[in-house]
Amino acid sequence: MRFYVSKRRSAPTVIIVALIDVLIVLLIFLMVTTTFKQQQSLRLSLPQSSQAQKSGANENPPLVVSIDAAGVFYAEKTARTFDQLQTLLREEEAKNPELVLAINADEKAPWGKVVKLRDAAAAAGIKSLVAFTKDTGKP
Repeated sequence: MRFYVSKRRSAPTVIIVALIDVLIVLLIFLMVTTTFKQQQSLRLSLPQSSQAQKSGANENPPLVVSIDAAGVFYAEKTARTFDQLQTLLREEEAKNPELVLAINADEKAPWGKVVKLRDAAAAAGIKSLVAFTKDTGKP
């Protein structure tokens, strides 16, 4: 009778260095993909204001209308004529009576365009207006 001696099996080894490398790559990937900020495609030089208030996250996001240095109106990331903008303001105000209009005008934008936009908002029944500015340098 032959007796077989069973060999003792060793536990499988896990290569810790390779596991750490994979975890670091995953961590870097997650950090890079989650820190993207949504940037507007329109470059504006905002006017400075010492009384600028930080806007927090609110339940009712504002309708942002931008005016570039040439005086072109942009709403919902598309260029619009003044008539199209008036129609959009009326439609949005009809959907949401508590609509807030945010004016994002370039520092060199014609003042007359800003006034026209304000008048169109008043005619559409929008009661709340805000303007984007940047903080002045603190002394």
